[in-house]
Amino acid sequence: MNYIEHIGKYVAMLKQVFTKPQRARVFREALFREIDELGHKSIGIIAFISFFIGGVIALQTALNLDSPFIPRSLIGFAAKRSVILEFAPTFCSIILAGKVGSYITSSIGTMRVTEQIDALEVMGINSLNYLVLPKIIATVFFYPFLIILGMFLGIFGGWIAGVLSGLFSGVDYIAGVQLDFDPFLITYALIKTVVFAFLIATVPSYHGYYVKGGSLEVGKASTQSVVWTTVLIVIANYFLTQMLLT
Repeated sequence: MNYIEHIGKYVAMLKQVFTKPQRARVFREALFREIDELGHKSIGIIAFISFFIGGVIALQTALNLDSPFIPRSLIGFAAKRSVILEFAPTFCSIILAGKVGSYITSSIGTMRVTEQIDALEVMGINSLNYLVLPKIIATVFFYPFLIILGMFLGIFGGWIAGVLSGLFSGVDYIAGVQLDFDPFLITYALIKTVVFAFLIATVPSYHGYYVKGGSLEVGKASTQSVVWTTVLIVIANYFLTQMLLT
């Protein structure tokens, strides 16, 4: 019953979030601020992790291809499929859930316990629309660009790893990347990214908005929001994969 209550409150929250902003200028300023906080400041961690994970995927694939009958181009093919299908959209979204989710929950939760949200309500401002909608728009529209960057750097990191280690040639790797390219896989990854971005923005916002108590409870809510966002991303990943690829 407790889970049903939370689902109901979450749906009711979304109903209040998706209303017309009262002041376009204030909303626009909040949107650009959220794009900077949630998107622009996440580029570094996504670029760093994507580059090195792509290199690790390529190296592990190369080290496990012992048979001389298996073409070395398979390394690039496997790295491409791994990065595009799962690593970039799913793993990077889980990283963002930890980084961005904790920030969203702590910022909104702090406003709740310090009664800033109550002050907004007293002034007649729809606090959910003002606080949450800019975060949703910022993540849903900016994160696909982050994931595309992660795809490129992951594949590029695999190429660099092969050239530096000497386990496979760059020519074979590029041939594998170009082999049997399916544009729908990019579409599939971006659809998953949009769904994950929505979860990353709304689930931590829910935990922060309805937190009760003081700073200790805000910290606990931040931890819970990261855990639940990650769980929901994994569940959504399963169902999206089943619907889009089968």
